Amino acid sequence: MPLKRIRPAKLGATLLFCLAHASLLAGVASPRVDSIKSLISKQLTAQQPADTVTINRINKLAADYFQSNPDSAFYYGKKGVELSRKIHYDQGIAIGLLQTGHVNYFKGRSEMAQHDFDEAITIFKRLKNYKGLSASYVSLGRMYTLLADYKQALFYLNEALKINTKINDEKALADNFKNIGVVYYSQGELSKALDFYYKGLFIAVKNRYNGPSAELYNDIGLVLQNMEVYPRALDYYQKALTLFKGTKNYQAIATVNENIGEVLLAQHEYNKAIVYLTKSLAVAKSQGDIDGLCSLYTDLGLCYANQHQDTKAIRYLDTALQISSKYKYVFNQAYALIGLSTAYNLQKKYADAYQHAMAGQALAIKLGNLQVRANAALQLSKTLAGLGRFGEAYAYLNQYNDLKATLKANESIQKLTSFNYELEFATKEHQLQEEQREQNLLYQQKISGQRSLNIIFGVIILAMVVILLSYYRQKRTQQKINAKLAEKNSEVLQQKVSLDEQTYKLNDLNKLKDRLISILAHDLRAPLSTLRGMFDLLQDDTISHQEMLDMIPSVLKKLEYTSDFLDTLLFWINSQMETFVSSVTTFSVTDVVRYEVESHLDAAMQKGVTLTDYVPQGLIASADPNSIRIVIRNLITNAIKFTGKGDTIEVRAATGEDGMVTVIVKDTGVGMSPEQADRLFKSKVDSKTGTNNELGTGMGLLFCKDLVEKCNGTIRVSSQPGIGTEFLFTIPVHALPAESQKVA
Repeated sequence: MPLKRIRPAKLGATLLFCLAHASLLAGVASPRVDSIKSLISKQLTAQQPADTVTINRINKLAADYFQSNPDSAFYYGKKGVELSRKIHYDQGIAIGLLQTGHVNYFKGRSEMAQHDFDEAITIFKRLKNYKGLSASYVSLGRMYTLLADYKQALFYLNEALKINTKINDEKALADNFKNIGVVYYSQGELSKALDFYYKGLFIAVKNRYNGPSAELYNDIGLVLQNMEVYPRALDYYQKALTLFKGTKNYQAIATVNENIGEVLLAQHEYNKAIVYLTKSLAVAKSQGDIDGLCSLYTDLGLCYANQHQDTKAIRYLDTALQISSKYKYVFNQAYALIGLSTAYNLQKKYADAYQHAMAGQALAIKLGNLQVRANAALQLSKTLAGLGRFGEAYAYLNQYNDLKATLKANESIQKLTSFNYELEFATKEHQLQEEQREQNLLYQQKISGQRSLNIIFGVIILAMVVILLSYYRQKRTQQKINAKLAEKNSEVLQQKVSLDEQTYKLNDLNKLKDRLISILAHDLRAPLSTLRGMFDLLQDDTISHQEMLDMIPSVLKKLEYTSDFLDTLLFWINSQMETFVSSVTTFSVTDVVRYEVESHLDAAMQKGVTLTDYVPQGLIASADPNSIRIVIRNLITNAIKFTGKGDTIEVRAATGEDGMVTVIVKDTGVGMSPEQADRLFKSKVDSKTGTNNELGTGMGLLFCKDLVEKCNGTIRVSSQPGIGTEFLFTIPVHALPAESQKVA
C-alpha cells in the first residue's frame, strides 16, 4: 500500500478571504485588474506623488495577483509599503505587509513573513482595524501549521476567531473554521477536523460562497482520502473542481489535481496518477510553491518506485527531502523519508530502507501525527522482516494495525454521515424557503397590481358603467388566481411535511447501515490485516516454521474473537429484519447461565478474576433462548474486560413477584461514572479499552438492549468508579398450565 501524506491543504491561496478583500480594508472599489495595472503604471511612470487612492489600488492589485502570480503579488505589495512609508499612510503599510508576508511564507521565507506580520499587527491594533488584524492572525496560523507548530497555529487562529465572531464577518468565519480544521487534520484528529470543516461549509453554502465551498469540499475530500474511502473522496474533489472551473485560481486547481493524483496512487493506478501530479507540478514550479514542490516530488517518486523505475524514483525523493530539510517543513521531511524507505523496500535494499524509516519515524513521533506514525510503522515492519528481525517486524505490524484502527474510528464515520445529512437537509430547506419567498413576492406583486386597478376603476366607474362590468370580470379572475395560489401554498406545505417524514425514515435506515459498516470496518480489519501480514511473511520465505508456529496462537485468538463477534452480529442483524420471527419458547435459565459461565472460566482465570454462578436449579423462563444466551455472553465478557487480578464476577438469577425472571451480572471491577453509564444504551458508540487494553466495538450493549426488549424484558445498569458494575435484566417467567398447578 503506497504511503499517504498528511499536510496542510494549500487552498488558503485565496488570501484568507480577508486578504482577498484588501479593497474593503482600504475603502476602495474593485475595478478590473488590467485597468488598475494600467492606471498605476501611468502614475508611477509620470513620477506623480503617491496618494492613498493609488496605494489602495496597488495593494488591491497585489491581493488579486496572488492566486495566479505570487511574484507579481510580492512586487506590488512591496511597492505599496514603500509608497505608504513616504507619506506616513499607516493602513497602506499594514495592508502591503500583509501581502508580502503571505507571499514570503508561501515561498518558504518564514522569518521574513513573521517580521511582516508582526509589524502589520502592531499597526492594525493601533488603527483598531479588526478585519486586518484578523487576516494577520489567520496568516500566522497557516504559516505555523506548515511548520508543524500546532500549538502556536491554534493560538493565532483562535484569536482571529474571537475577532470574526465579534464583528460577525461570516465570510471570514467560514475561512477561520476551515483553517482550524486544517490544524486538527494535520495532527490526525479527523473527528475534530470534520467539526470545523462542516461549520465553515454550512456558512459557505448558506451564503453561496463558491470559492470557500470549493476549498472546504477539497478539505473534506482529504479526510475521506485519509480514511481510504477513495470513491467518496474523488466525488468531493470533483465538486471542488466544478466550483473552481473558469476561475484563475491556479493554485487551488493544482492542489485538487494533486489530491486526485494521490488517490490514484493509493489505488495503484500509477500512470493516471502521474498525469495529474505532473500538471500540478508545473503550476508549483511556476509559482515557487515550496510546500507543493516537496509533496509532489515525493508523490511522483512513489509512482516511479512502484513502476520499478528505481533511479528516477530515488532522484525525485532525494529532491523532496533536500527542499523540505532546507525550509524546515517537518511534514514534508517525514513524508519524503518514509517515501525513500518505501522505495528501498521495493528494491529489497533493507539496510537503506531501515535508515530512512527510522528517521521518518522519529519525525512522526515529534509531530504526534497518527497517520505518519502508521506509515512509518508499516515500512519498518517490512524493512525488519527483510533483515530477518521477525519479532520486531511483527510488533511494528501490530502497531500499524492499531494506529490504522484508531484513525478509522467510528466517531469520524458517524460525524461525516451526520454532517452530510445536515448539509443536505439545510440545502433542501434553503431551496424551499427560496421558492416560498418567490411565491410570496409574486403574490405581493399581484396584490399591488390589483390595488392600482381598483383605484382606476373607482374613478372611471363614475363615468362609464361598461367599465364596471370589466372591473367585475377582472375581480373574478383575480379571485381564481388567489385560490390557485392558496392551493399551491397548501401543496408546498404538504410536500414539506412529506419530505420531513421521508427524511426521518431515511435517517433511521442510514443509522443502522452506518452502525454495521463502522463495526465491520473497525473490528474485522485488524485480525484480517494481521493474518495477511503473516501470510506475506510466509510467502517471502522470511520466517521459519517454528517462528510461524509461535505466531499462530495470537492470530488464532484474534480470529476466535472475530468469529464470536460475527456470530453475535449476524444474529442481531437477522433480528432487525422485518421477516425475523422470535423463537419464544420455554428454556432453562440455569442451563444457559451455567454454559456461558463455564465457557468464560479460562478467560477469567487468565486475568486472575473469580467467576461464580449462583443461579438456582430449575429456574425456567419464556423467551428466545438464543437471544438471552447472547445477552449473558456479552455481559460476562464485558465484566471480564473491565476487571483485573483479585476481582470477582457473580451471576445470579431469581424469580420476582412481578412474574419476571431477574438475571444479575455483578463485578468488582473499575466501574464507571454516572455519565458513562447513562450513555451505554444510547446510539452513540463510546467504547473504552479494558484493563489489559482489550478492544471493543461499543455496540455489544446496544445489541443486548435490543434483544432483551424483543423478548418483552428490560435492562439497566448501576455502577460506581473503583467499586464495580451491576447489569440487571428481566424476562418473563415460565407460567405453568392451570392443570399442572392443581396437581402440584
